Amino acid sequence: MSIFVSSLTKIYGTQKAVDSISFEMKKGEIVGFLGPNGAGKSTTMKMITGYLPPTEGTAIVCGYDVQQVPMEVRKRVGYLPEANPLYYDMYVREYLGFNANIHKLQNASARIEDIISLTGLGKEAHKKIGALSKGYKQRVGLAQAMLHNPEVLILDEPTSGLDPNQIIEIRELIKRIGKEKTVLLSTHIMQEVQAMCNRAIIINTGRIVADDSIDKLQQNYTTQGVLTVSFEGTVSELLLKSLKNADRFESIDHNRWRLYTQKTEELRKELMQMALNNDLNISSLQSDSQTLEDVFRVLTK
Repeated sequence: MSIFVSSLTKIYGTQKAVDSISFEMKKGEIVGFLGPNGAGKSTTMKMITGYLPPTEGTAIVCGYDVQQVPMEVRKRVGYLPEANPLYYDMYVREYLGFNANIHKLQNASARIEDIISLTGLGKEAHKKIGALSKGYKQRVGLAQAMLHNPEVLILDEPTSGLDPNQIIEIRELIKRIGKEKTVLLSTHIMQEVQAMCNRAIIINTGRIVADDSIDKLQQNYTTQGVLTVSFEGTVSELLLKSLKNADRFESIDHNRWRLYTQKTEELRKELMQMALNNDLNISSLQSDSQTLEDVFRVLTK
């Protein structure tokens, strides 16, 4: 077992930031750690990596107890914290060399060049970190987390500040790494979790409210049906509000709408009647499953 967490708790004064959570992760798993702001995600990650002592409970990483042998854990964990602390006056290679010395890496120069190539830092590696864009600073943070080839990666908002192309590149990188390692990542972008993760753990007010595969989460926590409808002409929101069986709706793009309902078939009939009464043409109408974002809302609202 790469990560074993049992009854992990963190209390600040009278506030329970993390409330007796337990979960396990095996090698080769990429798990999304989800929750609203203040739910306890970053605090949990800091306890697993040994940067913050728990009030109660146990965290074991690669067979080592985080509280008993924290240095053994840190040798096996790569950690990218949310704040991504970097030395802005250092050059990229200088900073990675500094980290390589901390980990006492053999053949450090070759490993640094490998990780620069892997994270796409090549054309920026000659610069000082302070001169880099936010996206490239994030890449430097990822590079230091992966530099010592850890068995476990703990990534807190790993794609923060990246542009769409960079997000895709880092996503593919994490997926490749995840085949051989254990990756726990926190993000607010549900599409990232669906694209990268085998499983999601959802935490709310310090407690785990769901832990399952993405598919099962979408199946087990579906409280509404979803219809996606496209019209050939313009349809006003006022007209959609008149649909009695639509609990809520949202615009996807021009003349395309996503409607949520407790009564899928009744809403389907109501849409057809609305189109007929208002001389509208429906170009497509399909039933969809709820997204991970919908599940997240149900469990954390």
